[in-house]
Amino acid sequence: MTTLITNIQQLIGAREETTLLRGAALAHLPSIKNAFILIEDGIIADYGAMYELELKVPQLPKNIIDAQGQFVLPCWCDSHTHLVFAASREEEFIDKLKGLSYADIAAKGGGILNSAKKLQAVSEDELFLSARKRLEEVSKLGTGAIEIKSGYGLSVHGELKMLRVIKKLKEKSNLSIKATFLGAHTFPLEYKENHQGYIDLIINEMLPVIAEEKLADYIDVFCETGFFSPQEMEIICKAGMSYGLKPKLHVNQLNSIGGIEAAVKLHALSVDHLETMTDNDIKLLSGGTIAGDSPPKGESPAMVGTLLPTAAFFLRMSYQPARKLVDSNCAIALASDYNPGSSPSGNMNFVVALSCIQMKMLPEEAINAATINGAYAMELQNEVGSITIGKKANLIFTKPIPSLAYLSYAFGNNLIDKVMIKGEFI
Repeated sequence: MTTLITNIQQLIGAREETTLLRGAALAHLPSIKNAFILIEDGIIADYGAMYELELKVPQLPKNIIDAQGQFVLPCWCDSHTHLVFAASREEEFIDKLKGLSYADIAAKGGGILNSAKKLQAVSEDELFLSARKRLEEVSKLGTGAIEIKSGYGLSVHGELKMLRVIKKLKEKSNLSIKATFLGAHTFPLEYKENHQGYIDLIINEMLPVIAEEKLADYIDVFCETGFFSPQEMEIICKAGMSYGLKPKLHVNQLNSIGGIEAAVKLHALSVDHLETMTDNDIKLLSGGTIAGDSPPKGESPAMVGTLLPTAAFFLRMSYQPARKLVDSNCAIALASDYNPGSSPSGNMNFVVALSCIQMKMLPEEAINAATINGAYAMELQNEVGSITIGKKANLIFTKPIPSLAYLSYAFGNNLIDKVMIKGEFI
């Protein structure tokens, strides 16, 4: 099927070629006024200014959509979520309002352990149905590509159940989905004093099945005080890497304990959270390698720093130092961290607005970080993240707005008119 979209007020993120954006380049967001897009079988076949239409598309297709007054931009690429979970945790929200900290709640069996307990009680089918509903909700908010982690199983059965649900979502959804194995989210109570025992369980019993059933693309570890040390993270990641799983890592959320340095040694695809960054951490992230070290042959040394501002917002923590990271030439992406405990929202529109309002990112920087750089953080840059010939026609159509900056400025309004995934409106 061929579809022509005409009279687009402004086509945002139109790029002939793409690269991971860092530093000053992050503020460059190419656009075309009074534009068109030609879509063939769900793929962008051509685009340009309306005055070029007769030359580029001499024979008009039957299916023509008039986008008069609308901005069109690539769908959001949400590269860090925990979208598969059994139940919400609003009771902990009340605990937070009463003054308990994230660590306090975790210490009394809340947090990740709470979600793990709830997950054990639901079937795989129930888990799939609830996750599919959330996936449909975020797609209507403009998300066209998404990474989903396990990590609420904390047992062989539980982790495999989550990953099988994610695999089924991949099969049933038109969204581009990546799966990440996060068995090392925290230590189950029975392994609280036996870290090596749980690490052995991950390496010897979870990873072989995950590899055999092709259940994950990446491996993740929550590297944090009271959770997994940088040394434990390295052991787990190297085991995952032996099965072809690249590291995408939780680091520097609460403390800087050497997670960035370990991630660089591991040639991690991304390091996520980054609320607590030292000058040395920023230097390492901007360089991507440690002196004397080099990435595996054929791989880029670039490591994406994924910022999750809605988690900082919900937990009332300091926001990530986005301005300093950008000015230090780091490559950053934005993601929702959608999860029931610390970021119960997958609304990337709010993520983008919050990044401007609280982290002083320019609208162009935030949009690039939430689209093309987010795609790079999932190795989907050849499929999504920009208006580029050959990529999927995953598009956001705005309601009439006066400017691009209005998307972040009017953060409380739903400014999306409709969303297209692979050339079809949802």
